[in-house]
Amino acid sequence: MADQAQPEQQLNIELTEEMADGEYANLAIITHSFAEFVIDFVNVMPNVPKAKVKSRIVMTPHHAKRLMRAMVDNVKRFEAQYGNIKDQESVNLPFNFGLPPAQA
Repeated sequence: MADQAQPEQQLNIELTEEMADGEYANLAIITHSFAEFVIDFVNVMPNVPKAKVKSRIVMTPHHAKRLMRAMVDNVKRFEAQYGNIKDQESVNLPFNFGLPPAQA
């Protein structure tokens, strides 16, 4: 019996009007456990000592690694089209979340 090609499945993704506007964030705080990665997206304003988490995404380590690879690929394509993204000086912000140390 010959192998039959499987039809390509399409994923229909719905983007609601409320979600389409998105949330602006200029800081991502990443923590992890053995089972999951937690990414908090924050909007930090200059000279304001308090900032709110705008969105929290929780994912498995497998999906976190796939996201990392997708981000690397997209940054490379962006830089190929628009030029290198210049790194800014790192900023040490004193975080007080009551959580384990994080990386941004």
